[in-house]
Amino acid sequence: MKILAGAIGSDIHTAGILNFLNLARNEGYETIYIGSVIGIDKLLDSIEEASPDIVAVSYRLGKESCEQLLRELKVSLENRGIEKRLIFGGTVETAEVAEKSGLFEKVFDGSEMPEEVAMFLRGKTDEKGEVDYPQTLLERIASKKPYPLTRHHIGLETVDATEEAVRKLAESGLLDIISLAPDQNCQQWFFQQENMISSEDGAGGAPFRKREDFERMYAASRTGNYPLMRCYSGTRDLLKFSLLFKETLNNAWAAIPITWYSQLDGRSDRELLEAIRDNQAAIAWNGGKGIPVEINEAHQWALRYCHAAVEVATAYLAAMAAKRLGVQVYVAQYMFNTPPGISPKMDLAKALAKKELIESLEDESFTVVTMVRPGLMSLPADPDMARGQLVSSVYTAMNIDPDIVHVVAYCEATRRATDVEIIESVKMAKQAINEAIKGLPDFRQDKEIHEHKEYLKSECKVIIEAVEKIKTGELTSPETIYTAVKTGILDAPGLSKMSVAKGAVRTAIIDGQSCAVDEEGKKIDETDRLSASSGANKD
Repeated sequence: MKILAGAIGSDIHTAGILNFLNLARNEGYETIYIGSVIGIDKLLDSIEEASPDIVAVSYRLGKESCEQLLRELKVSLENRGIEKRLIFGGTVETAEVAEKSGLFEKVFDGSEMPEEVAMFLRGKTDEKGEVDYPQTLLERIASKKPYPLTRHHIGLETVDATEEAVRKLAESGLLDIISLAPDQNCQQWFFQQENMISSEDGAGGAPFRKREDFERMYAASRTGNYPLMRCYSGTRDLLKFSLLFKETLNNAWAAIPITWYSQLDGRSDRELLEAIRDNQAAIAWNGGKGIPVEINEAHQWALRYCHAAVEVATAYLAAMAAKRLGVQVYVAQYMFNTPPGISPKMDLAKALAKKELIESLEDESFTVVTMVRPGLMSLPADPDMARGQLVSSVYTAMNIDPDIVHVVAYCEATRRATDVEIIESVKMAKQAINEAIKGLPDFRQDKEIHEHKEYLKSECKVIIEAVEKIKTGELTSPETIYTAVKTGILDAPGLSKMSVAKGAVRTAIIDGQSCAVDEEGKKIDETDRLSASSGANKD
């Protein structure tokens, strides 16, 4: 495919059209640049000489002069009998004129992000000439490379408000994935609504109460760039929710923990072993239906201030459980900036340790998708500072080559995000992504990062060996995981005195690392921590 491009009339500006041609070359096009200040006759002569597939013209100098030029271009094309695919680039003002002219297949006004231009150049259209937006996760990822998919959640105080927000987010074309956030009443009691507390309707999410509510959300998303849809898993009846979301949302993937939504965290009243069994059954059901699965286990431990070795170990155990339970596409989420105080260097080391262990499980039946997100706990209450934190976090996370960026709106430290804040936040995140895609240093080669990554992998091995010693059946069986929690092999300070876990471990941030510490606040390794825990269990 060949593209010929130039700036017409008296326009001397070249940066925009040269950037466009650079993107076109990256997409495999042959490009011909004919310069700036190009008269219409010269443009048409060049078209006849080069015979391009696409002609791109640029003009930025004003509305009235643009109108005159495009009228001349239209008449000249007709007189010479030239029929070509035409595209236009300019300012918002001149792009509006170009759109009205009817000459152009595509008009760019300078506000587009590089990935939008790349998607156009890839020309993925259906038989009606409309853009084809893939509706499965792996296909969507492949269609956007090297740009990651972007995801955000939405759940406002009413179903009507949420429906309208979903529609606006889809129309914006900025999000590839919309995650629905039901309120806690829905997540816990959708199938036993007599247990709901009406005063808590809309708390923490949207008050979905009927199957039709989810169907409405899906219908609202069938516009713009037709984003993938998914929903939080619910905190009980996970199998029933899995079927509901598959049938109403074409659920892009299911996000189900191993141990959580139980007596461990109080988000349901399920006894821990029962919850682990239920959760694993739901994971297996989704895997059996070919639905991708995320096991959002490790970051739940991190939110309770576990140390990095436990976080790495729970991430690895979760991936092993997914593979054992028949999951074919595994979504591995990496939450950055958690716990607060961890340094970017040590954060990357922790993420890389998890990533290497999880991806070591890949084979022809088990594909790993990498998703990154800022940690909510790291967002300052001040909105301007929160914006900075969001951009910083996404830029750092791009170092592990994500397939998906889970954007967290800058306002969420203080209030839930509407479509307005979500769109603002996604634009900020995309700018960080676009900068990172230009090229980052290889932080895997950093000595401190490499050493801490290898240290965490070795500490993870100690934890896995401890779990091996107490296992019942499989390493990731419900009984084994339950015992690992009850004996303190898996533990976090945030679970002390409020959970069925031991909550005996002490942790701290030392030199930017998230560490287990002794009574004096000194860093201890896993061998010493588990030995002390074992001694306490014997007592």
